[in-house]
Formats: sequence, structure tokens, C-alpha cells
Amino acid sequence: MNVISDQMAPTNVLIVGVGGQGVIMVSKVLARLCQVKGFQVKQSEVHGMAKRGGGVFSHVRFGQQVWSPTIPKGEVDILVALEWAEGLRWLNHLKRHQGTFLSDTQQIVPPFSCRDRKRGARLAYPEETARDVIEMVGKGFALDATEMASELGNAKAANTILLGALSTALDFALDDWLEVLDEFVPPKTKALNREAFLKGREWVENPPELPPEDDKPAPAVHRVTHPEIQETIALEITESWCKGCDICVKMCPQRCLALNGAQVATLTDPDACTACRLCEWLCPDFAIRVTAEIEEAAATLEKPQ
Repeated sequence: MNVISDQMAPTNVLIVGVGGQGVIMVSKVLARLCQVKGFQVKQSEVHGMAKRGGGVFSHVRFGQQVWSPTIPKGEVDILVALEWAEGLRWLNHLKRHQGTFLSDTQQIVPPFSCRDRKRGARLAYPEETARDVIEMVGKGFALDATEMASELGNAKAANTILLGALSTALDFALDDWLEVLDEFVPPKTKALNREAFLKGREWVENPPELPPEDDKPAPAVHRVTHPEIQETIALEITESWCKGCDICVKMCPQRCLALNGAQVATLTDPDACTACRLCEWLCPDFAIRVTAEIEEAAATLEKPQ
């Protein structure tokens, strides 16, 4: 799963999670290892949210020459998420159909995520499953790192399990990883963290099969045929993935999309759709898919004299 082909272009790794999960430790181990191996490294991070349960992220870029410490949107080679919703929130920064996605399936649901105060209220938490996400990306791995760490005796070692998973995607020797890891963990936890690291690495090398999903949401498909160009446009909207961000509605050149009463995108003027795919490209949740097929001409069009 090695993603480093040539170091003329920087390799971009984005680590995300919730405050207190150890996002910064993962990024510092990676940055230090890259320095040891002679690469130029740039790191940029947002931290200080550990006591607030807020989002934390860290950019790590390394290569022969690196100018900027931040990764441009859509240029992340590897996205490592220590919390499921944070991974989904940053998914549109990953290289489309090429990047590697590594995530803990742990869900830290914020207390303000309830849609109302009634008992049993629906939570405003992403409903995408591991299978849904893995189908969107080039390579994807979703593991219950928190549970795996708990089995080792310390749930806080989940970040080290994800670090072990990350190690399979980069061309660094195992002994080099373990040596640098020892620098960043408390002396009394070295053995535990080494075991956690190897457990995450082994999981990616031999991942279990995803369970079958019988209730996968079916997209609403809108088909429009334009006889004058013998083209059929199919616009698929997976309603359960749509978060009602309104980006597709505002950016549609033909103004043929709108949010319905449930705040879900829908095609309101099918005849106006030209399959420009702008909505598909801009959707941060991969909820829209556009295809256009050229139909065989049923009749010869008249050409102007």
C-alpha cells in the first residue's frame, strides 16, 4: 500500500480527530521519522481543544523540498482519522479516487447533536457506514481501534494503533517506526505502545471482510433525455448522505437544484440539467453522482442548408 512514488512532489498526510485523542502525537512521530530519514518536513496543526472536545487536525508534508506547511484541498495522499465523523468531515480533502483513508470507527457524539430534546431523538451524526466510505476512495480501511486498544488494556493507545496502520502506507522500515515511537511515549508505556502499533499494522495487512449490508440507502435517480443531442442524463442523489449544505443549489449554473422540506437536495427542473457535474464535484458528502450517456440516434437530424 506504499503511496510514495517519487519524492520530487511532497507526500501529504492529514491526521484528524477530537481533542484529547492524540492527533498531535501521531503527527509528531511521523514528522520526526521523516526528518530522521533525511526529508524536508513541514507541519501545521490546530490544537488546544482537548478540554473542549473540539476538532483537532495536523498537516504533515514531507519530500525533497516542501514550501507550504498546509495541504491544498483535494491533495491529501493519506487521511488518518481518530474519530469517524471527523474523518468524514475531511474526506473531501483526500485525492479523489486515489487517496488512502484510515479511520477509527469510534463515534464521539457531541452533546449538542440532538435535533430536539425528546427521548430517543435522532442524532445529527453522520450515517455513512464503513462500506459507504470505502467505496468512495482509492483505498480505505475502517477499524475499531478504540476497542482493539481496550483489549490491550488501555483505550488511549487507539492513536498508536492508527499509527501502526499508517505505517503500512509509507516506505519506512518497521524498526525505524518503533525507534521513533519510543521517543514520544512515556517510558512505562513503551511495551504497550509497541504492541498497539504492531496490532494496527497487522490489521491493515490482513483486514477482515466487511459485513454485508442489506439496507444500503438507494439513491433517488432522475433521468432526462435530450432528443436533440441523443443524450440521457442520470442524476443520482443519495438522500441519507445529503447534509443540506446548499452548496450544489447555490453553485448550479442552471438553477435546477433545490433543498426540499427535509433540507435534502433534489432536482427540481430536470429539463434544465446539462450534466455539467459541478454539483457532483463540489458535494462534500459524495451524495450526488451524475452520468451522461450518448444514445444511438433514432433518426437523422436535419442539417441546415
